[in-house]
Amino acid sequence: MTNEGGKAMNRNRPLILIADDDEDILELVRLRLSRSGYDTVLARNGAEALAAAGARMPDLALLDVSMPAMTGYEVTAALKADDATKDIPIILLTARAQTADVSKGFEAGADDYITKPFSPQALQVRVAAALGDAAGQASPQTMLGSIRPAASQ
Repeated sequence: MTNEGGKAMNRNRPLILIADDDEDILELVRLRLSRSGYDTVLARNGAEALAAAGARMPDLALLDVSMPAMTGYEVTAALKADDATKDIPIILLTARAQTADVSKGFEAGADDYITKPFSPQALQVRVAAALGDAAGQASPQTMLGSIRPAASQ
């Protein structure tokens, strides 16, 4: 059941879409988020991620950048261009840490950008922050420093 905005109603736990072509990363992230109280749906390439997002309407999408079929950048842009999925927060999770890569992610519409290797604890905090969940206990900026420059710096 969905409401007018496309978000699922009567969901007990937030649903996180995790998309990565690396099975080890996919399982690590799934396990950590499941243990943290989230439901997960998995995709192993960009096309699967886009289809899953449209079908399941997750509360957040966690996307690898370098995937077959469609990149995380392409999936992000497609989700943000669709009225049904444009409000889904997106976190890109990738080994691409160059400034140009980070900028490209934000330009595509990503809400956050986490580089590999990453701390599972930090991932949990960033997911909670993206969902507006107070259970995150600390802001992402406190845990890792902000990717975007703070206004007061």
